[in-house]
Amino acid sequence: MAQTCVLVVDDEPIGREMMAENLAFEGYRVVEADSGEAAWALIEAEPERFDAILLDRLMPDMDGIEVLRRMKMQPEMMHLPVIMQTGMTAESDVLDGIKAGAYYYLTKPFSADTLLAIVAAATRDYHSHRTLAEEVKRQGNILGCLAEARFVFRTPQEARDLATLLANAAPEPARVVLGLSELMLNAVEHGNLAIGYDRKSVLLEDASLESEIDRLLKSAEFSERRAEVLVRRSDGELSFRIRDQGDGFNWQAYLEMSPERAFDTHGRGIAMSRMISFERVEYRGCGNEVEALIRL
Repeated sequence: MAQTCVLVVDDEPIGREMMAENLAFEGYRVVEADSGEAAWALIEAEPERFDAILLDRLMPDMDGIEVLRRMKMQPEMMHLPVIMQTGMTAESDVLDGIKAGAYYYLTKPFSADTLLAIVAAATRDYHSHRTLAEEVKRQGNILGCLAEARFVFRTPQEARDLATLLANAAPEPARVVLGLSELMLNAVEHGNLAIGYDRKSVLLEDASLESEIDRLLKSAEFSERRAEVLVRRSDGELSFRIRDQGDGFNWQAYLEMSPERAFDTHGRGIAMSRMISFERVEYRGCGNEVEALIRL
């Protein structure tokens, strides 16, 4: 497997070198840029080279927001994760970055552990998304004639496999699979297995999320729980309705990218589904049913 490559962009040499050293020690391949202009030249020349970009918000020639805006105008860079490092933590400043496409944040000054946790989260999400998109391409558009279907799933792997299959019912499968997989994984992890937000944070920090999911799936309390996805194509619209057997959750808080969660290692899936994959995402009742819609 190719070494994960991170571009570190900062006009302050001491801070840039410290980040580069910490990342290199952890096993990342690191490329450095001392300005926004230099960073954009590297990104534009080889966008596929990088797995994440650590981007300083304030730089003299071209600031981080401008670099980010240029990136998000290019389709091949839409999903490349940008981690904005900044001392500007006011909600309005964080929202500006989120709107420009920075879904991960680091507040200066930050520790090496915090740096590594956020970079690991961003690259983990990016590699997962790329794997899903590549699987969709391999399968081809095999569900273009689907009118209506119901599928049942229980595990995260079944959720991912189904998402890559069902995304082929949409005109742009690579775009849809990202959001569909997030919603279906939520139905397993947060719905059927009742793993709450704070608990997932701890499990990710301890690198024990997968083992805990495996334990819960085998437990008497959760082993019989299933989730389902209903797919329906009608005139001008394709819908995915996902239901789980959990108690629901406060879904209203997760529909938008939140400045409060921008510094966390997870919690972006629902908002990113709305922003990237679907025209509309609607939760119902207590939150154990969601419908995602695409206009055809």
